[in-house]
Order: sequence, then structure tokens, then C-alpha cells
Amino acid sequence: MLNELLRSHDGVITLAQANRAGLSRQSVHQRVNAGAWRRCARGVYFVDDRPFTDAARIRSAVWSFGECAAASGLAAAWWHGLTRFAPDVVEVTVPRSSSGRQRDGARPRRRDLAAADVVERRGLRVTSLPLTAIEAAVRGRGNRGLMDRALQGDSTLPQLWTAHLRNTGRHGSPAARILLRAAADGAHSEGERILLKLLRAADISGWRSNVRLGKYVVDVLFRDARVVIEVDGWAFHVDQTTFHSDRTRQNAIALNGWQVLRFTWLDLTEYPEQVIATIRAAIRA
Repeated sequence: MLNELLRSHDGVITLAQANRAGLSRQSVHQRVNAGAWRRCARGVYFVDDRPFTDAARIRSAVWSFGECAAASGLAAAWWHGLTRFAPDVVEVTVPRSSSGRQRDGARPRRRDLAAADVVERRGLRVTSLPLTAIEAAVRGRGNRGLMDRALQGDSTLPQLWTAHLRNTGRHGSPAARILLRAAADGAHSEGERILLKLLRAADISGWRSNVRLGKYVVDVLFRDARVVIEVDGWAFHVDQTTFHSDRTRQNAIALNGWQVLRFTWLDLTEYPEQVIATIRAAIRA
């Protein structure tokens, strides 16, 4: 029972779990004194016969704040599989009444989560996928695509909105609302405005916006360079009909001798320098 528990918990065990597995407090202390177990925090141990993985680090950090703690933010995003890279600092959500203090490698957030916003994955309490997606997406530049990955999986936009509205007033709430609106139909027009702003800021001229080209109206056109720029509302959050229509439109424009560049809302907001560099290269070719 003990070996199975350690295997499924990445080598991490709490004192309470050890007691339930039949070990006394004295037996646990003997293992620590012998160097077989390492004390991670009060009442949390790691069996030092295996690598201390990211999973073990996150699990021990969460459990160090007690049974009511839950991984949140980027730590929860990694646990759900939304990102390949575990954060250096583990964000842990604890109840408002908790007395736990900040520890090295962990950052507590005090708030009371609704039951619908907490799930158990591989024996660890983490924020639910919808709440995780909208919170992790605003944890610094480069993470907005996490929300899109959730939408490509099992989460829906209404589920994300519901989780957001249930947790208004939290850290990052205004930025999350902007992302949720962008994931809806309004993202395309907002993406166009961002693109035009980037072009003006980069002092790029020779373009016109919303120009008719044959039977289509294109977002931005460089007539002399024969370059067309099209803006997609989000990254991959499009239905199959829209995807097919956009590609048919792009092929028709390209067959008439125009080079077509496509940028998503995420490209424009996360990688504006790369967008401008691509446009400069195209109009100079």
C-alpha cells in the first residue's frame, strides 16, 4: 500500500497519509533521520530514492499548505497539460482563513473557491480547467495561448465565461475579460485595430485598410508590393466552416498574384515585433 501510494504520488507523502498507510510518527521520523525520506515542509516528505520531478515539486508545494489547498495559475495549467513547462514558483490557492505563509518556491493566494472550481487530478487538488485557463492565460506575456488550448480541448467558451463571472474581482480578472471577449466574434475587428496601430507605430506606409479586391474585402492591402494581410480573430478557435471559407478566400486571392499574410489576434498581441518583421520582409521582396 505504501509503495503504491508513493508511486502514484510522485514520491511525495504527507504525515497523515503515512499514518493511514500504517506508519507511526516515530517510523516517519526514523526514515527522515536515516536519510531515506526528505522533509519538504511540515508534515510533507519526499522519498529520496527517485528524481525530484516537477510533479513532485508542485505536489509537495500544494500539500505544504494543507488539505484545503489547490494548485492554481500556471502550476495548475501544467498539471492539466495546457503547457509543457512547469513554473519555477508554484501558485497555491488557500482558503481566506488559512494561516499558511509564503514559502520558497511557492506563492499562496487567499480566496475561497466554489466547489465547481476545484477538481482532483492524480490525487492533487487543482483549479478546474475553465478557471485555470482564464487565470493562467493572463500570467504574463506568452501565456495567452493557454486559453486557446483549453478551447481546443474539452472546455467551451460559455464554461470559461461562467468560471470567470463566478470569480470576478480576483487578480487578473480585467485582463481575462478582454481575452474572453477576444475569443468571441469581436476579436477580428479588435485584431484589425491592433494591426493598423502596429503599422503606424512602425512607420510603415503604402497600405490601405478594408479594400475591395475582386469579390472580397481584404483587411490590409499593399498595392505596389502586391501583399495582402488578413487578420484572424483568435489562434485556432474557429469552426470548420469558417476555416474552409478563409482558405478558399486566401487561395482565390493568391491565384490572382497576391502574397497573403495571415496573423491571429494572438500573433498581434504576443509577438508584434515578429509580425512587423514579417510584413517588412514581404513588402521589400
